[in-house]
Amino acid sequence: MRSAIMAVAISALTAGLLTATTASADISPLDRFGDQSLTWQPCDDSRLDPAGAQCADVIVPVDYSAPQAETMTVSISRLPATDPAQRRGVLMSNPGGPGAPGLDFMIDVRNGMSSDVRDRYDLIGMDPRGIGRSTPVNCRWQHGFGLESAGIDGVGFAESVAQQAELAALCASNEGPRLRHITTRNTARDMNVIRAALGEERISYFGTSYGTYLGAVFSQLFPERSDRFVLDSAVDPEHYGSVGMIRAMGSVNEAAFDRWADWVATADNEFRFGADRSAVRSTVQDMVRHANDRPIRIGEFIVDEHSLPMVLYRGLDDPRNYPLLARQIRQLADAADGIEVQPESELAAALAFMLTAQPRDYSPASAVLCGDVEVPRDPAWYWRNIEASRADQPLFGAFANNIPPCAFWAPPVEQPTVIGNAVPSLLVQSTGDTRTTHAGAQVMHRVLTGSRMVTLEDVPVHWIYGNYPNTCIDSTVNIYLRDGTLPDTDRTCQDDPGRESR
Repeated sequence: MRSAIMAVAISALTAGLLTATTASADISPLDRFGDQSLTWQPCDDSRLDPAGAQCADVIVPVDYSAPQAETMTVSISRLPATDPAQRRGVLMSNPGGPGAPGLDFMIDVRNGMSSDVRDRYDLIGMDPRGIGRSTPVNCRWQHGFGLESAGIDGVGFAESVAQQAELAALCASNEGPRLRHITTRNTARDMNVIRAALGEERISYFGTSYGTYLGAVFSQLFPERSDRFVLDSAVDPEHYGSVGMIRAMGSVNEAAFDRWADWVATADNEFRFGADRSAVRSTVQDMVRHANDRPIRIGEFIVDEHSLPMVLYRGLDDPRNYPLLARQIRQLADAADGIEVQPESELAAALAFMLTAQPRDYSPASAVLCGDVEVPRDPAWYWRNIEASRADQPLFGAFANNIPPCAFWAPPVEQPTVIGNAVPSLLVQSTGDTRTTHAGAQVMHRVLTGSRMVTLEDVPVHWIYGNYPNTCIDSTVNIYLRDGTLPDTDRTCQDDPGRESR
């Protein structure tokens, strides 16, 4: 009898251990991240705190293939839905870049929202991994921001090659193995952890520029977790990366320059660049050539053939900035003529960012781009493309085809995400976008088979909803976010009348 009792007891104990072992095996190591409790507190931010936002840190694995190893934090913000009775869920977001902090992004985006959209969503901002408050990448760059023109000759290109190699080496030495995990796929995985930690079954999403690619990667990896997605100023997913995306900017920025030149020629008495497009173009191209021979000293900055085209690039992405850009180029032209000039505040800030890596460097952007997609490594390949582009892209070909830091980066740990799904989404795009081209957005539209596109015609603006008010665009987006109703077909919107530059 005693032996029989012992046998039964051992059998029961063994069964219990097997059951416990099986149950334990069913628990994913990632579950602990989704089950974490968030601590909401004031954001200590001059924009977010007055708006009533709160912030929290979310713990995520550095490497999702080893979730029990090293962790990092991702910072998020929350602006609560204004009518809890109407609340639908959360609307996450990304402002692009890559490399742009996004904690306060939704304060701007909600400018386009109707009140019944604000009623329905907690608006979630996020500093993506490696950026802002989210365990930031810091390569300690002292100059440059990873984007520059190669200049007008082989000497200038050689300088670019040396500088981009130096930037990559600084990232490798200062960041180490963690750098390879600052990727779009991991940020999308972080978003899914955030979703779970917020207690949501699905997320809605608004992203602009690079943020459209992040949104598309999320919907590709987690289609069952994707609700209403708005992708504004969309990246071409088949040419995403530090080479494909940048090369596409050459011709569209030349076209935008011509449009700016037409505008500035009408104010020749004020700006003195020339009375027609051709004269303005000739004046500015001469400035670039002269900056190669004799860099322009303006205030504490020295502007050369590598950086002068980038001042133009930064100013051409919104027609409301045309007067501001004209004033900046006039200041640079005066300084080139030997006049002592102190740059106005916005030009000084732009030059500080480009030339001195202040207030922050652009290394997190390179971390994402280089971690996502491998690029050609032979400098001769880039030089051939630069030379071939000069005839029809005299101002921007040497920028759009220049060698990036990624040419000197360690290979990505994962292959890029192939986008192709039927998750419903709404694409918003302008035909003249200088950063993410209309043609590239059409590729995104094609591979997102459940999408509709609404196009703002004949406006060279990058990021529309919440940034460039347009009745037609805002209404289409708000109806979709409120009701989930996509347009029956793609549609085209015109610029609102009475638009003024500043």
